[in-house]
Amino acid sequence: MNVLLDHLPEFRDGFLGTLSITAASAALALVLGILIAGFRVSPIPPLRAFGTGWVMLLRNTPLTLLFLVAFFVVPQILFPGTSPFMLATLALGFYTSSFVCEAVRSGINTVPLGQAEAARSIGMTFLQTLRLIILPQATRTVVPPLSSIFIALTKNSAVAGAFSNTELFNISKLLSDRGFAIGWIFLWIALAYLIITFAISGLFRLLERRLEVAR
Repeated sequence: MNVLLDHLPEFRDGFLGTLSITAASAALALVLGILIAGFRVSPIPPLRAFGTGWVMLLRNTPLTLLFLVAFFVVPQILFPGTSPFMLATLALGFYTSSFVCEAVRSGINTVPLGQAEAARSIGMTFLQTLRLIILPQATRTVVPPLSSIFIALTKNSAVAGAFSNTELFNISKLLSDRGFAIGWIFLWIALAYLIITFAISGLFRLLERRLEVAR
């Protein structure tokens, strides 16, 4: 208990850091995931090929390797001076977007094909059909897997602590290096992660209930 009370500012900064990285990465992953899912179901072959390649590459690349590329290749070649927070967000967001894409694509596939055919018959474009007809119906089936994906993202954010980001795992390493009891440190860190993951789970359960009422 003393390690928590004596170092409450550090735990607070780590908790807020994990929340920030998780929220920013989740937003990026959601936008990219929906976009790439649109590519994967597009009638244009190059877009489908790009979407397939995106998912295959990112899903089969270790997250740590993506962090190494983000921190040691991107600043040297593309964007010098980029902050560690932004680099961590890019690595986590790109990685998670491949899983979001597959969840969204699976949801799209649950919508009857007749819906798209009916939209085309009245002159709607592919983008209009996807945005106004397909995605609203697919949302109900996409929400449950997205909850698991974003909970996994929260836990994956611990990797960012090894790359100059202040978050929960980084704080646990800092305090353990100072000689504090590792058991108590891990207990408080685990509780902090549980608070975040339970909050995400509760938010998505609320969203599921709202969508069921609207059905």
